[in-house]
Amino acid sequence: MSNPVKTTRPLIIAPSILSADFGNFSAEARRVENSGGDWVHCDVMDGHFVPNLTFGPGVIAALRKATKLPLDVHLMMTRPDRYVDRFIEAGADAVTVHVEPTEYDIAKTLAYIRSRGKLAGISLNPPTPVEAVVPYLHLVDLVLVMTVNPGFGGQSFIPSGIDKVRFLREKSASLDISVDGGIGVETGRRVVEAGANILVAGNSLFRHPNLDLAAAIRELRDACQPR
Repeated sequence: MSNPVKTTRPLIIAPSILSADFGNFSAEARRVENSGGDWVHCDVMDGHFVPNLTFGPGVIAALRKATKLPLDVHLMMTRPDRYVDRFIEAGADAVTVHVEPTEYDIAKTLAYIRSRGKLAGISLNPPTPVEAVVPYLHLVDLVLVMTVNPGFGGQSFIPSGIDKVRFLREKSASLDISVDGGIGVETGRRVVEAGANILVAGNSLFRHPNLDLAAAIRELRDACQPR
């Protein structure tokens, strides 16, 4: 193992509710909280920016009633600026938008999220150069590095994300760096070693072949906790 990139940020495990039981979202959010999760990650897809539809502000509002954990809302949308207020009012604690769409003012949207007292995040897809987010780093609290092409769960980890994490951590020791896509014990270790401190995991937690959710979260945390 190479020397880890130093960060002042604590390790956060953010189970992705997209991999939970859709018929029991409120119970699943409570299960994340009772099982030792730190955040609940919520993927909102518009069927345009990504080829899938998930859920809207009403689901976020239901999750807000079900858990005290921070709701980490990832807007995979072409025009997230049109919906930011609705998700904040529904109970989002962090709102992350993408760097790729050209249809909206990214800087203005990020500044607005912060003005509402919420954590602002910027995300980039696997084909997008990491340099694309650099102009926005002064406006964000977190960067979400996608290590699968967004749209569907259960995909394989794309290793090029590791270098993006390392690049970002070298830019800032205090930035929250989140990674989403194919995260399990082995891939989690690799991205944390590179400098990530937020692990978004879906199938490896909710659909672990041998462990219940609490044990799966403990396994991931213990394996990836910086030494």
